[in-house]
Amino acid sequence: MHQWLKVLGLVAGLAGAGSAGAGVVVGGTRVVYDAGKREAGISVSNPDTTRPFLIQSWIDNPRDDDTTHVPFIITPPLFRLDAGQENVLRIVRAGGNLPEDRESVFWLNIKSIPATDKDATNQLLISINTRIKLFYRPRNLAGNAGDAYKTLIFSRLGGALTAHNPTPFFVSFAHLSVGGQDIKQPGMIAPLSTQSWPLPAGTHGNVSWRAINEFGGTSAAATAPL
Repeated sequence: MHQWLKVLGLVAGLAGAGSAGAGVVVGGTRVVYDAGKREAGISVSNPDTTRPFLIQSWIDNPRDDDTTHVPFIITPPLFRLDAGQENVLRIVRAGGNLPEDRESVFWLNIKSIPATDKDATNQLLISINTRIKLFYRPRNLAGNAGDAYKTLIFSRLGGALTAHNPTPFFVSFAHLSVGGQDIKQPGMIAPLSTQSWPLPAGTHGNVSWRAINEFGGTSAAATAPL
């Protein structure tokens, strides 16, 4: 374990040394935890032919300033992933009071820490943290998550574009534009909520948008007059 302890953080070696990339492949860009199932999971694989990695994983609240207990545990939280191997991280609900009329979102962190080469003199080792969304989906929500983006209601309020999400599902934008002018980093709109973005002066025309589905793909385009 001594060599692992040397790289539990971001470790820098001497200038001019070679580097070890992330290497580890996470089997998805998001995880949906269906409350009707006992657990959710995501695979982690190491395609490197020689180097093992230490994998450390944990779940955060959606806001950095939220210090409340996260109502999930992830196993295994820390393990060695040898070259050419794959493992599955399992996420289990562990209490907590979450809304039952809408989805909740958390951050799943998967950090890959490369092993040191004990025979090398100079090394630059970089640990990479992959951060993806974990959606908790209660039972019996009305509607279909894959169609939620189609029901967004857009309006103009002063110099802002406003969207209302009447569904119990999160909608993550892959693209959002008005009259052909892109809205930069549109992000995500929460269930049963309203969100606004500033519009460039003189913007007019239809709203066009695409969403990211729960498999990480992009939806067909939807449009609406403004």
